[in-house]
Amino acid sequence: MARNYAEALFELGQRAGSAERYADLMDAVAAAVDTTPRVQAVLMSPRVPKSEKARILGAAMKDAPREFVLFLQAVVKRGRHRILREIAHEYMVLLDQKLERVRAGVTLARKPDAKLQRTIEELLSRQLKKEVIAAYSVDPEILGGAIIRMGERVLDGSLRRRMTRLRRQLLSR
Repeated sequence: MARNYAEALFELGQRAGSAERYADLMDAVAAAVDTTPRVQAVLMSPRVPKSEKARILGAAMKDAPREFVLFLQAVVKRGRHRILREIAHEYMVLLDQKLERVRAGVTLARKPDAKLQRTIEELLSRQLKKEVIAAYSVDPEILGGAIIRMGERVLDGSLRRRMTRLRRQLLSR
C-alpha cells in the first residue's frame, strides 16, 4: 500500500519538477510524526476528526508545495498516517532508481575518516556504475575489512569471516 502512495507522490513530484524536494519533505514529515509525541497523539486520536487532522497538517506546512500538502491531507483523511515512514522509504527507493543511485550500508571495525569514506564510495560507484550513498556503522567484532549491504545483497569481506572460513578448512582436514 505504501508503494502505491509513494508512486502517486513521485508522479506529482516529477510533474512539478520537485522530486528531490518532495523526498526531503516526506522524510521530514515522517520523522516529525515518528519523533514528536504531540503530533502522534493528534494523528492517532479517534476524538480528532480526520478532516481536522488534515486541516492542522495543512496549516503546519504553509511553505510546502500545494500538491504535496494535498497529498498528505488525502493520506490522513484515508487514515493512512501510520504508514508515512513506509511511504517515505518507498519514495526514496523510486527516487534512487530514477537518479541511478544505490544506498549501501558499510560496516567497518573502526570509524572511517573522510578519505576512507570517499575511497569506499568511489570504488563501489565504479564497480556498480551508479552513484553510491553510503551509511557507515562500526562493529569492532568484525576485526577488519568491511561488510557491505545493498538492498538484499551482502558482501562480507570481514576479517572475522575470513578467519572463520580458514578455521573450518583447517578443522575439515
